[in-house]
Formats: sequence, C-alpha cells, structure tokens
Amino acid sequence: MFDIVKNKKIFYIISAVIIAVGIVMMFAQGFTTDTEFAGGVECTVTTGKTVDSALQSTIIETVNEAIGQKPTVQKSGTGTDVIIKLTKELDVDGTEAFKNALVEKLAIEETAIANFEMVSPVIGQELQRSAILALIIAILLMLVYIAFRFEFLSGVAAVMALVHDVLIMLTVYVLFKVPVNSSFIAAILTIIGYSINATIVLFDRVRENTRLTKKAVFAEVMNRSIWQTMNRSLLTSLTTLVTVVFLYFMGVESIKEFAFPIIIGVICGCYSSVFLAGNFWVWLKKLAKHKNVA
Repeated sequence: MFDIVKNKKIFYIISAVIIAVGIVMMFAQGFTTDTEFAGGVECTVTTGKTVDSALQSTIIETVNEAIGQKPTVQKSGTGTDVIIKLTKELDVDGTEAFKNALVEKLAIEETAIANFEMVSPVIGQELQRSAILALIIAILLMLVYIAFRFEFLSGVAAVMALVHDVLIMLTVYVLFKVPVNSSFIAAILTIIGYSINATIVLFDRVRENTRLTKKAVFAEVMNRSIWQTMNRSLLTSLTTLVTVVFLYFMGVESIKEFAFPIIIGVICGCYSSVFLAGNFWVWLKKLAKHKNVA
C-alpha cells in the first residue's frame, strides 16, 4: 500500500507549483472582473443570427474599435442573443459610438440593444466585501465545529485544506481569464461545504482507528484511514463531477458560469481531502510535539 503520509512532499510540491504559478499570474495580469464587481456597462443584444465563436469575436473587435475597450460577450436566451459587458462606464459620446458600431456591423435596429444599464462600482465593492466576509465567517465556523468535534489542530488542518482549494480555484480563474462574479463566490462557498464534508469523513475514521489502536503511531493511523475512506471520496466526487460536467456542456451561459468553478472545486476539494488534510494534521501534531505521531 502506497504510504500517502510518508510521501507527502509529492503532494505538497504539486499544490505549491500550481499556487505559485497562480500568484505570479495574479501579479502579472490580475483578475478579469465582471461588471458585478468592477462596475461598468451591461446590455443584451438580439443579433438575429445564431451566436457562435466567430460572431462573438466579431462583436469584441467591433466594440474595441469603436470605444477602445474589449468587452465580455456571452451567449444568452434562445441562442441569438448576447450579453455584452464592459468594465468601464461610458459617457454620452461613448454610448452613442458603442450602439452605432453594433447597429452597423450586425445590421440590426437600435431597439435590438436592450437592457442597457450602467453598473456602479460602489455596488461591486459592497458585493466584494460581503463575499469576503461570508467566506471568513464560514471558514471560522467550520474551524470551531471541527475543533469541537475532534481537536483544535484538526480544525486548523481542515482550514488549511480549504484555503488550498480557494487558492487553486483563483489560480484557474487567473490562468483562463474567467471573469470573477457572484457565481464564483457562490461556487466557492458551495465547494468549501463539499470539501469539508469529505475531510470530516476522513477525520472521523481517524478517530475511530485511534480508539481501536491506542498505541499505534498517528501517521500510520492516518495513512490507513485515508485508504479506508479513499473509495468513498473518489466515488462521491466522480458522481458529482459527472453531473456538473453534463450541466456545463448542456446548460445555458448562466449555468456554465456556476458549473465551471464547481468542476474545478470538486477536483481540488477531493484532492485536498485525500492527500493534504490528513498530512496537515500529522504535520501540525509534529510541530506541537505530540507523542507517538510518526
């Protein structure tokens, strides 16, 4: 049986490399922020044509030439509508240039440009603060719950695994330039709950095995517990993943925005619960100089 605890450096390095790449890219190019957070302009355009990647590219180039800003273009509704988002507000001249360019290039009436609205960055800033606060509160409450159910160090280990999941998801968003919006925040909170559940299953098995073999080395108990819960973690994640992948490929654009981070979160949540959370607990017990750890 492969010793996951003994070979923990392999999993640490994999995660460290991915997160390091994400941090570098965050400083190099920053996040692509949706209008919900950054403010700007949002409207729906009925093109009268089937929206494909070529048409989306045409709209992006047309708007960029007209106002000097590349928009985000998403399919919507019946497949002939698009939602155009700009992260900078437009003045009267900019708005006129924007609409005229679309009317001329797409051969549409100006009335086909509907729901044209300015989104204030103040609202986005409030959403960001609320999202961060919700994330912090959720993680702290989970720390308290796990510390009460098992021990304080296990709670810290679980939180470390959750922070890992969040960083991996942020890295994916930066690398693929996916706009960060409220769907991302909802997905983060969903994945935290999903990931912590798998971690609790593992920790519960560790507690049972510790009671059965009181004199056993904790690292050995952890490795045995990880393998005993491995099938459950993998099968649960796979079942969830199949469903969400199906939603991503078959759903409308708004569903895809939520499904994409869920797919990433399920994968890294399963990885952290199996390969990292238990190792973090063993490591913390070593730091605290507990007896019979390894």
